[in-house]
Amino acid sequence: MIDSPIEFPIERRRLDNGLEVVIQPDARLPLVAVNLWYHVGSKNEQPGKTGFAHLFEHMLFQGSANVETNGHFSHLQKIGGVANGSTWYDRTNYYETVPSHQLELALWLESDRMGFLLPAMTEDKLENQREVVMNERRQRVDNQPYGKAFEALSELLLPEGHPYRWPVIGYMEDIESAKLEDVRTFFDLHYRPNNAVLTLAGDCSPERGVALAETYFGDIPAGPAAPAVVAPQEKHDGERRLVLEDKVELPRLYLAYRVPGFGTREWIIADLLATALTRGKSSPMYRDLVHQRQLAQDVSAAALPTELESTWIVVSTARPETDPEDLLAAIDQHLERAAAETLRDEALERSRNGLLTSYVEHLQSLESRADLLSQSLTFVGDPRAYADRLRTYTEITAEEVRQFAATMLRSERRAVVTVVPERNA
Repeated sequence: MIDSPIEFPIERRRLDNGLEVVIQPDARLPLVAVNLWYHVGSKNEQPGKTGFAHLFEHMLFQGSANVETNGHFSHLQKIGGVANGSTWYDRTNYYETVPSHQLELALWLESDRMGFLLPAMTEDKLENQREVVMNERRQRVDNQPYGKAFEALSELLLPEGHPYRWPVIGYMEDIESAKLEDVRTFFDLHYRPNNAVLTLAGDCSPERGVALAETYFGDIPAGPAAPAVVAPQEKHDGERRLVLEDKVELPRLYLAYRVPGFGTREWIIADLLATALTRGKSSPMYRDLVHQRQLAQDVSAAALPTELESTWIVVSTARPETDPEDLLAAIDQHLERAAAETLRDEALERSRNGLLTSYVEHLQSLESRADLLSQSLTFVGDPRAYADRLRTYTEITAEEVRQFAATMLRSERRAVVTVVPERNA
């Protein structure tokens, strides 16, 4: 079992309008991290209308009924605060860190855009941010080496209509055709107090935090419950392969398998296995593929932290003289060994300790702690669930890891995208 430093005092309240409030008091510094999670991400979109959640990450900084365009940033900068937001498949979060005596300003700003964004939303603002997002997609995806590989991998692995099949940033044609009325409808359905978690971590007592949350958010009406999103199950009909030409110097392999979702015991096993196989230069796949056989420039594996189900991914860039098929065969040797043989005790412990150390370091930051509490309440229904998850890492056995590899990482259950240099490049 793990003792503190992972256990923190936590106060949880639910306002009458459904807003979940989590207070994690820590008076060591005169700062408060404000973290607001909306349980909406790209998975809540529809085919043909993708990219709305990410577009709102931008729109919510464009002013509301009582805050001018870009005023969110300017108000916080004046008092020495910082702010930003991010979008994922399952959530959109907005966060600030402010001096504790300026907490009310941060809460007023967040509540104003939750309750009063729509009156300030205009065609000009939508067009402005649509262009920003389209340019972001060009830079990060369309004109980025290997930029379309993960998009192609998801489309190859997941069936039509699957909520993780389209990219978080959305497809260019959907962003370009977004209508103001569609955007308003999306906001009205998802950006409501009963679909949000507000976490305050830092120099704020539970009494003060709950009182301020009630003052600034209590009068915002709840909205209707958003439709439930499900991940359609589909029988895997054999390995799916795609070769994608791109303006790249070296071939790169992307392997993906569908596995259980974030926070489940199986996901924790997947995380441990990815770490055991590829984390650090002494890990078996890295040592073999990069140093010993010199087939690859790099290799990494990960289990995506997605809610409905997860994707276990291996990515490896081939050396100039390596045939990608030879690299794939070498990767398969390691996956087959993981399915046939249990990890050595020292390898499992090294992986376990590395992951737990990272989590503990993560928890030392107010911002990271607030985000982890919001995540745990949003996905699992309990802000303390993160501690149970960390304890589960200490309980996983080598045999469980082997069984996971044997069951989940079979070649007939996967998709493989091979990115190769363009023939005319």
